[in-house]
Amino acid sequence: MIPCEEIASHPDFRALASLPDIEVDLRYAGPDNFVGRNVYGGLDCAWLRREAAEALINASEWLARQRPGYRFLVLDALRPQRVQETLYAELAGTPLAMYLAHPERGSIHSFGMAVDLTVLDPQGAEVDMGTGFDEMTLISHPDHEADHLALGLLTAAQVTERGWLRAAMRQAGFHGISTEWWHFDFGDRIAVRRDLPRVL
Repeated sequence: MIPCEEIASHPDFRALASLPDIEVDLRYAGPDNFVGRNVYGGLDCAWLRREAAEALINASEWLARQRPGYRFLVLDALRPQRVQETLYAELAGTPLAMYLAHPERGSIHSFGMAVDLTVLDPQGAEVDMGTGFDEMTLISHPDHEADHLALGLLTAAQVTERGWLRAAMRQAGFHGISTEWWHFDFGDRIAVRRDLPRVL
């Protein structure tokens, strides 16, 4: 276990601000999230473990080669255990609790090995992914995209944009999840929870 307050001096973590050509707008540091308020308090959460940060640079460079002018916008990265507990308490007992890892099991975010992100176009605008970040509806689920495309709930352009994001992240070693187009884990989740220290 590592207190979040010690991350800035910890050799295994890298600041998001040091990642080239990657923009950062941590949504839980302000009101633009599903709870409508800053849930980080005064904690500095703009960090990833070095291996995840380096893989994110790899993904960013791949995207820039494939689509010049497009770049990543990181929406959430390190999420300390105490923040995960706060978020889970907001949704506990509701159907939306499925969108958050139970604090006992631990979110991969709390190990600095998960990132939530989207893509900016050459004009600096977020590309249209069909739903916003933290929009907890079936339309956000990657595993329902074919159905939603057929039903007209997503456009081909929106599905294509999600595909570019997934392609960039997968080739760098990240894994998406079935319920959120914006979320990616780096490495094996079981090994992360078993072998790495959680940030409190």
